[in-house]
Amino acid sequence: MADIDFDRVIAIAEEGGALAMRDWKLDKLAAKTWEKSPGQIVSDADLAVDRFLRSELEKLAPSAGWLSEETHIDQSGAGAELTWVVDPIDGTKDFVAGKTGWCVSVALVHGDDPIFGVLVAPAMQEVWVGKAGGHSEVNGRALHASQRRQYEGCRIPAESLPPEMKFTVVPKPNSIALRMAMVADDRADVVASTRWGHEWDIAAAHVIAAEAGASVTNALGQNLVYNGTHGKALGVLCCSPNLFGDAVERIGKYVTENGASH
Repeated sequence: MADIDFDRVIAIAEEGGALAMRDWKLDKLAAKTWEKSPGQIVSDADLAVDRFLRSELEKLAPSAGWLSEETHIDQSGAGAELTWVVDPIDGTKDFVAGKTGWCVSVALVHGDDPIFGVLVAPAMQEVWVGKAGGHSEVNGRALHASQRRQYEGCRIPAESLPPEMKFTVVPKPNSIALRMAMVADDRADVVASTRWGHEWDIAAAHVIAAEAGASVTNALGQNLVYNGTHGKALGVLCCSPNLFGDAVERIGKYVTENGASH
């Protein structure tokens, strides 16, 4: 692990972002897209970036496993001591719609804990980096997560919310990773999902947000465990540590009444 050149990991992720940008134009629909399953969009760019990242990252750590949204079926090395957990384009819906809320997400997991993460959001001109041990930054600027204490009025990334919910709506990128990064940079206070999701969506953002001081767990407030062969996680909660207890209580009540989404 000590031998991995993390600056090179960042550079590879940035190269992946540049590769994706070849197929992205602001407010223009991307060509060559299809549904790999109902509601799950994929594009040629997803596959091209995935191939590039795998080729380059495996050179840095040949013994590391690989778990990616686009090539997870082979479960190559899932469960290995070191595993790359990758989403070549997180927020594909924004990518194919010509919106900016997408990123290349690369995490390195040791055992079942993410220890390094980088999010490259080229359309937003942002590079987010987190490393276990207290390092978290965006474009070289240190991150300090939301410390909000009052739940009512807290900032939630959303397209809209009913007025009776008494939250403050802030812009919502399609990428869940970028929404978590917003908490890390004190642009949002709570990000939560009760959908059964995938660890490649959140692994890199988990490191970035947690090292900035945010609380990051599954939707029910339990520890997230990475590097499983199935790649599944019961939602995510990323929030100000001062709102964690209140958020877990509210989300737990919602899940009890409505169940988790798939």
